[in-house]
Amino acid sequence: NNKTHALLAARAQSTTAMPSATPSHKSSDPAAGKLFEFQAQLPKLPVPALSETLPKYLRTVEPLLSKEAYAQTKRIVEDFARSSQGQELQRRLEARAAEPGRVNWLEEWWNDLSYMGYRDPVVPYVSYFYAYKDDKLRRKPTQRAAAIVRAAWEFRRQVASRELGPETTKAGALCSYSYNYMFNATRIPKLPSDIEATYDLAANEHIAVVRNNQFYALPLVHSGQLLSAAEIEAQLDRIVEQADSSAAVPVGVLTSDNRDLWSDNYRLLSEASPKNAATLERLQSAAFLVCLDDARPVTREEYHRVFWHGNGRNRWFDKSLQFIVCDNGKAGFLGEHSSMDGTPTCRLNDYILDQTLYGKVDLGSSVVRSDLPAPEALRFVTPPSVVRAIEQAGQRFDKVVEQHQLRVLQYEGFGKDEIKRLGFSPDGFVQMAIQLGYYKLYGRSRATYEAAATRAFAHGRTETCRSVSSESVAFCEQFETATASPEAKLAALQAAVKAHGAYAKMCSEGKGVDRHLLGLRLSLRPGEEKPKIFQDTAYTESSHWYLSTSQLSSEHFEGWGFSEVVPDGYGVAYTIRKDAVILHIAAMKNEFGLNSDHLAHYIKEAATEMRAVVLACKLKDAAAKPKL
Repeated sequence: NNKTHALLAARAQSTTAMPSATPSHKSSDPAAGKLFEFQAQLPKLPVPALSETLPKYLRTVEPLLSKEAYAQTKRIVEDFARSSQGQELQRRLEARAAEPGRVNWLEEWWNDLSYMGYRDPVVPYVSYFYAYKDDKLRRKPTQRAAAIVRAAWEFRRQVASRELGPETTKAGALCSYSYNYMFNATRIPKLPSDIEATYDLAANEHIAVVRNNQFYALPLVHSGQLLSAAEIEAQLDRIVEQADSSAAVPVGVLTSDNRDLWSDNYRLLSEASPKNAATLERLQSAAFLVCLDDARPVTREEYHRVFWHGNGRNRWFDKSLQFIVCDNGKAGFLGEHSSMDGTPTCRLNDYILDQTLYGKVDLGSSVVRSDLPAPEALRFVTPPSVVRAIEQAGQRFDKVVEQHQLRVLQYEGFGKDEIKRLGFSPDGFVQMAIQLGYYKLYGRSRATYEAAATRAFAHGRTETCRSVSSESVAFCEQFETATASPEAKLAALQAAVKAHGAYAKMCSEGKGVDRHLLGLRLSLRPGEEKPKIFQDTAYTESSHWYLSTSQLSSEHFEGWGFSEVVPDGYGVAYTIRKDAVILHIAAMKNEFGLNSDHLAHYIKEAATEMRAVVLACKLKDAAAKPKL
């Protein structure tokens, strides 16, 4: 989830309508199985009224601005609301949303601006990872990898047959469209915008495996029968033995590069030999990629870094799904973000871990058939021009990774259960801990992005939950005021969490401000004057995400993560388990002097203080009650 937001703020300041990418959409018959059972009934993403969005926008910018700056912004926004240009842009956007055959007014714009047209490297800037809990049943890496493959293949079977049910909330079913891009899918670099390629699942029953920078294709069906876990393990052992006894140019590092450079080098690689085009096709059409790493990470920072970016060589970052298993059995997942947000892959990985950690997965026969063909080595022809490109891409990757700092905070003072006992929404409570931690470090609140899913709508993806509110700023001020009473602090915390929850709910209903304002801006035609609302520093400042945050939670994860989205900001991914909160805090090492260690320290301090205040008030209330 996650460089997206800054890209929009940065690129779109100077753009009008953007060209849209044209991914190769795989059709989905809504009548085909449970997965798409409710797809045809999903409502379209709404276009809110200007009279709804603009006052809401003013409420979100007010806590970020001085009184003078806010007064100026208020005049600009009110002028826009009354202007003929504002009304015309709204009319154009409503007309776009109503076009016959258009499923979602935002989809093409969003996919291009945020992903396909975005040119910075996907790792570390766009992709996201999950870190798995250890598997006590399988300490041998290829044994664990084999079990993961079997579980993932069963999930794939349910997707292919459509017998997997749609995700649901209390409000109803969520859009399943992105499941079309889960398996046998890859991003392909192109100028000016990348495309997403999908391959027929029935015709491509192989996975790809990479070890020691060398790629292999491993068919999972032999003589009409799915390979058992024992057979997959044996095949993976053959791959490890073969790859570790040889060396190869690390072609995979090309996928770590700036997308324009990778587009050029993709063409260079493809044209270097007719064999390379076939090799690329075999790799890209695989159901998913299994990365067998020789790393042995121990600390949280070590294994978060392995799954986030690794050494850049033993990967193909464009594959939609990569399962990573280290030589000490540590395992995780890396997701390519362009066509699929985190919730479907969170479901996939939660399923895999539930199946493997608790012995539920069907491993098949323990007998290894003697006639299994050797895994197919996917060897690239690499003339000197390609080797030079690979070396240069590797140097750039190493430099980018070196520019990043990371701290992983496992906070065990509370988890989901304790927060609920205290009377709060777990997500809202953790968001306020992040707000207070940042306030302690910098003495002020700044624009904060939290990803909110809009998958209740057809082809919906995300909206920006603006976590900073007048209530959240007041909460931070109260907690940093020495004379404030516990009761005053508690009231401020309750108000802040309530305001956060109300805004998050509006976002999930398609009624946030950021996507609507983006749509209005992109409705401008070439040569038309940009409205002052989009030239106002308040607009730029309120969408410059000093904190980019997102929650994805599973009891089976040891955290997850992504990068910052602006050079002077932090990326904070968090998992709320029953017993703990795990925060991945990433930032750049640059002239802005950011410090992930310090932010982690203050978030921990904030969380402890918040819990102490709530408990103190509860104890006081209990003591004041008359004893029977």
